[in-house]
Amino acid sequence: MILALESVFDQCSVAFVDLAGNVIAEQTLTGNRLQTQQILPMIHALMTASSIDWSQLTAIAFNRGPGAFSGIRINTAVAQAIAFAHDLPCLPVSSLQAIAQSAFERHQSPHVLALTDARMNQVYVGEYAVSDGIMQLVAGATEHLLDYDSVIDKDLALVGNGATLVNAQLGQAIFADIRPSAIIIAKLGLTLYQQHQSVPAELALPVYLRNNAWKTLAEQQKA
Repeated sequence: MILALESVFDQCSVAFVDLAGNVIAEQTLTGNRLQTQQILPMIHALMTASSIDWSQLTAIAFNRGPGAFSGIRINTAVAQAIAFAHDLPCLPVSSLQAIAQSAFERHQSPHVLALTDARMNQVYVGEYAVSDGIMQLVAGATEHLLDYDSVIDKDLALVGNGATLVNAQLGQAIFADIRPSAIIIAKLGLTLYQQHQSVPAELALPVYLRNNAWKTLAEQQKA
């Protein structure tokens, strides 16, 4: 069984999924900034309600970013702590891949640019296309930062909360209302597990894509 965690998209989401992809238990609380107080009680409550024991867990999937620094830090810290305590591997899932996967499942968009607000007049962006039902970075593409005023010259659907912050082409499809839950993180984590791409807890690291991401916005702007 995989435990999946998501606290980057301004929510607290937890899911337990078996290795066949069936959702055993799930809970998502949206629109708040109380992830630090909520995530561990949610995990324990779901385990109790569904009679799940720590010994049943196979791996921990978590949103490793990029995105909101505090959300990434919470996700990573909890995943590492549980993995260390119970000798479990970790499955670091890209937030941009999760956005792309959600867009594929909700809007049947097989090739997209996933964008999420990075603040400081920039967005995080990655180009994804579907392969065997899973959205993957296209060959040669990377996750990177892009300025708000950049012109998107590819005729692809723009998905994620950064989609309305860049200059789209006339008539370009935009799906900004994408907020992947832990179920999406679990699905992508399961794919990593099946591909033998798990990592030990000490290598379950966050991805920020911006140097000095730990600094406040004022400190970053001054630098």
